[in-house]
Amino acid sequence: MDNNEMRIKRWLKENRARGARLLQILVRENSTRGNESSTQAIVIEKCRQLGLALDIWEIDADEIKAHPAYCCDRHSFEGNPNLVAVLKGTGGGKSIILNGHIDVVPVGDELTWNHDPFSGTIENGKLFGRGSTDMKGGNAALLMAIESIIASGIKLKGDVIFQSVIEEESGGAGTLAAVLRGYQADGAIIPEPTNLKIFPKQQGSMWFRITVKGRAAHGGTRYKGVSAIEKALVVIQSLQQLEKSRNVSITDPLFENIPIPIPINIGKLLSGEWPSSVPDTAIIEGRMGVSPEETIQSAQEEMVKFLGELYEQDEWLHENPLRLEWFGGRWLPGSLENDHPLMNELTKSFIEIMGNSPIVEASPWGTDGGILSTIGNTPVVVFGPGITETAHDANEHIVLEDMFAASEIIALTLLKWCEVAE
Repeated sequence: MDNNEMRIKRWLKENRARGARLLQILVRENSTRGNESSTQAIVIEKCRQLGLALDIWEIDADEIKAHPAYCCDRHSFEGNPNLVAVLKGTGGGKSIILNGHIDVVPVGDELTWNHDPFSGTIENGKLFGRGSTDMKGGNAALLMAIESIIASGIKLKGDVIFQSVIEEESGGAGTLAAVLRGYQADGAIIPEPTNLKIFPKQQGSMWFRITVKGRAAHGGTRYKGVSAIEKALVVIQSLQQLEKSRNVSITDPLFENIPIPIPINIGKLLSGEWPSSVPDTAIIEGRMGVSPEETIQSAQEEMVKFLGELYEQDEWLHENPLRLEWFGGRWLPGSLENDHPLMNELTKSFIEIMGNSPIVEASPWGTDGGILSTIGNTPVVVFGPGITETAHDANEHIVLEDMFAASEIIALTLLKWCEVAE
């Protein structure tokens, strides 16, 4: 470890309390959808104190809707800005995007939480609260890594482009807006909660809605009707078979520890209005996983084809075709070679800090990485602190030691990737 790396490591160890306080302040602000502004203001002020070049703007909904990758159902982003803050390099080095989303999912039933969801309570080395793991802990690690370089008086050749974006949880409009604003780089790190694993590949996903028709009748003479619920069960069984056939074809060793690499999840089933009536409509809503090696369109076509085969087996469905819609959230898949230079540099830094080799896997969920890589032509690695299992759950928390480790690993990676100016 050279002198610059030692200075970085020493500064980060001496300023762990500062990092914990920053995360605590971020978690105490409710940045659920449409309420991102107060938390974003804290991040903006932090970047201003660091002397970064700031670009703050509100997304133009009408403008971004025209892009084929846009899938958000939000009609206005007014009052909740995107932020890009740049640590300008001296020139000649590789640039990097550090991308984190500031939005969090709703807290759910507050009675299931042991602490106030926005308390930022610290107990036994863990910080609790909505967004602590997904992914304000990752954002804090990024900011600490950047601050450690600045505070140590180190100049980099390449630009460090920090992004604090909105709307990741609903499909990535914030990152898409940043790409369309012209932000690209030689590489990118997204510190989603990976349990400090490295994800060079991320599955994509999309939401679907299938409307199933039936024929209404009195419950006492149900044989005169056709239950939309019963036909919906036939469709669900078919989707389960589709899931099985799609996953059999995935042999990538990065998925070997993931039981179902690209799941098809049934999240909602709506049908019926009266116990004594045969329902004439059922609506199935769910999420379809997309392999890193396929496109959204090809996955959609496979489902259309598979459901179409039901018409040959079921006379009612043949005469009353299903209506399939793609709506709401959609996350593009992303893939990076295992031996990509960014992977190599991140792995070296991990070994220097942790003393052992990292676990490399494929992401079990979608991220904004697909937008950065597919639309922005920027190679992406997903790596960060945070506990995958507690994201979106009650009592969400992060192990602070992991956040500190991530900040050191990312800081060292910046030195290697962007290169230190003499």
